Amino acid sequence: MKKYIFPTDFLWGVATSAHQIEGLPLVDGCGKSIWYTFSHTPGNIKDGSTIDVACNFYNMWKKDILLMKYLGIKSYRFSISWSRILPHGFGKINKKAIDFYNRIIDELLKHGIIPMVTIYHWELPVELQYRGGWLNNEIADWFAEYAFVLFKYFSDRVKLWITINEPISIVLCGYILGIHPPSMRDINFAFRCVYNLVRAHGKAVGVFREIGVKNGKIGIAVNCMPVFSATKKKIDVKVAKRLHSFYNELVLDLIFFGQYPENILKFFGEEITPLSTEDRKIITTPFDFVGLNYYTRAIVKYSTNNFLNCEYVKNKKGSYTKMGWEIYPKGLYEILAWLNKNYNPKEIYITENGASFDDRIVKDKVDDYKRVKFLKEHIKYLYKAIKDYNNIKGYYVWSLMDNYEWAEGFTQRFGLIYVDFNTQKRIIKKSGFWYRKFIIENLNK
Repeated sequence: MKKYIFPTDFLWGVATSAHQIEGLPLVDGCGKSIWYTFSHTPGNIKDGSTIDVACNFYNMWKKDILLMKYLGIKSYRFSISWSRILPHGFGKINKKAIDFYNRIIDELLKHGIIPMVTIYHWELPVELQYRGGWLNNEIADWFAEYAFVLFKYFSDRVKLWITINEPISIVLCGYILGIHPPSMRDINFAFRCVYNLVRAHGKAVGVFREIGVKNGKIGIAVNCMPVFSATKKKIDVKVAKRLHSFYNELVLDLIFFGQYPENILKFFGEEITPLSTEDRKIITTPFDFVGLNYYTRAIVKYSTNNFLNCEYVKNKKGSYTKMGWEIYPKGLYEILAWLNKNYNPKEIYITENGASFDDRIVKDKVDDYKRVKFLKEHIKYLYKAIKDYNNIKGYYVWSLMDNYEWAEGFTQRFGLIYVDFNTQKRIIKKSGFWYRKFIIENLNK
């Protein structure tokens, strides 16, 4: 691979989430999350699996951190389980959960790995769902209380924080498509969810500012993708712009400008939750960075079968991951350029970038050459963006290890490390060794 010269303080990392790797969701006084009950309901998960074991990170965290050290990882992005810390969603704190995450943070720092903590990665305590979850306006205060607890116990050592991971995925999968909990399909509920997600984000940032975390930074992780029209027909161009507004602009326009995108207001009208002056003040509380999760692009045409009146079109000449996502490395640059042009954030971190392939073990090795190619091509465009913009500060591969891929169960493998889910054996893939070599070479330039 061509030799690139990245900034000396650039963070090369990996990312995971609590639900996908920890396992043992009910031990040591933890409460149930919506994903616990969802995975235990027959028919919800593709392979019928649950989160009961996952990658057993709850017991194997020390060994996994040693694997990170071997790979040369400079920063580890992970999430904390809300239902571990506050089993009922608010009120009584679970000290054993505090101790668990304290041990992880201390071990990371011991090995020179900078922790980046995601406050909410889709694991809502089930008792809050019984109260309406993201449809209850009180949730912004519950979330602020939860964030306060995390800042109180961990912000002396954790300096990089993400409020919410992929708000639009929560809305789309949980309240429109119904494939994630709470499995609703209601556009009015979807916009109520958007409203409360951005209010929760703003309130958590406000708490962070009040506490005054020394040298700390806080942001949000959004998933964005370039959207293209399948043809030059006006109707196809129109729906492509509408999808772009919903998927890319909706959350960012709210937290940067305190307003909904014009395309969304025109199309959805009264289904959108209105904003008060106080709401706008809360949701635009200044934050420090945007985390970008980038995986693919969309090509669409007009259709009446979709809530946005658009239908995805497959690129016949394109290459696809096992998830069915087109591999489009140039899109990473395109989205970074768009983010800078339209929002000019102080800083940007690529908080997720990766791919699922049909990885196989052959003679105790995993030759995932497709993932190596995927990373090389995306890092090429990352480098181009860094040359053009001076606010890109880190890159996190999704994921450190194969894990529980939400409603897909164990059918998708995104990791740099292969996990045998029956034995919990870990095998570093070719991509993991490649990433290690790349980081070492970049640091020794």
